[in-house]
Amino acid sequence: MKSGGTDHEQILTIVNNLADAVFSVDSDGIIRLFNAAGLNLLDTNSSIEGKKIDDVFTLEDADGKSVHLFDQIKAVHTVTVDDSLRMRSGDDVMRLELTYAPIRSSYSTNDPSGTSQGYIVIARDVTRLKSLEEERDEFISVVSHELRTPVAVAEGTISNAQLMLGRNLEDTRQIKKNLDEAHEQVVYLAKMVNDLSTLSRAERGIAAEIERINVKDMAHDLFNEYASEAKNAKLHFNLELEPGLGYVEASRLYLHELLQNFITNAIKYTKEGSITLSVSSVGKNLRFEVADTGIGISKSDQSKIFDKFYRSEDFRTRETNGTGLGLYVTRKLARKMGTKIELRSRLNHGSTFSFELPKNS
Repeated sequence: MKSGGTDHEQILTIVNNLADAVFSVDSDGIIRLFNAAGLNLLDTNSSIEGKKIDDVFTLEDADGKSVHLFDQIKAVHTVTVDDSLRMRSGDDVMRLELTYAPIRSSYSTNDPSGTSQGYIVIARDVTRLKSLEEERDEFISVVSHELRTPVAVAEGTISNAQLMLGRNLEDTRQIKKNLDEAHEQVVYLAKMVNDLSTLSRAERGIAAEIERINVKDMAHDLFNEYASEAKNAKLHFNLELEPGLGYVEASRLYLHELLQNFITNAIKYTKEGSITLSVSSVGKNLRFEVADTGIGISKSDQSKIFDKFYRSEDFRTRETNGTGLGLYVTRKLARKMGTKIELRSRLNHGSTFSFELPKNS
């Protein structure tokens, strides 16, 4: 049989190799055992043995009310998990998942009832996880809200058209108006689904494979793809390419989606004038730029337009059928590609969106 000292050393070795922070406290709330992960969680190099658990954990609930951890621990009789508490250090707040349970002996001469000899506390930093969960819940809530109106409008206008057809009305103008409105809402929904699909692929890294892309060819493909749409909007679509552009290494899907979003936005928010897609050399980089002569973006809106579902209060923006997701998606794609979108805009004088990628000759 191994000696008690050896058993204790083995326990310490096991505890110290655990990724989660572990603390053992006695029946008075004094820390008797802890591991390296515990010191990392508390951001200290000093020994905490012999200190009260409430002196090293400054906790509060969701309302900012102070919480004494030892009071929480003493109240439990079985293993309990609590992820509602926060630990504050200055302006920083850490979300914690705490697991605690009493340590009971099956029988001893000093404790024949098997009552608690102390408590074990396991702590985990779940700040990022909680943030992601809350962002996901908010996103789902907002998407549901944004989908509700176009679905209701499409359903209502189609029902009206069906009712009119059922009455064999000779005047088809109102029927056509209803169907046009329904079609517009379905196009809106299709655009949102496409934006959400692109965002999902980017978040999961799908289609992120790096390719060697001929910049000139891609620019011409985009020009040909949207030339007729620009023409229908009575806009001039210009393509300006510097000679000898060469190649970039990037995800073809991400680069295409990014530029496509800039071009479609430019067409949407430009009533007259032109749109220009240009690519030029800037040192060791290639600069991709989409400029328009459209309505422009106010200074107050420029810091918000990349937020999800944000749409300017400008009536000229409101009269277009945008989802408020396009630029949010482009920012995500740009980050995945290791670049940053730059915006230059002035109200009533157009906008220019640009970014740079390393040249790969």
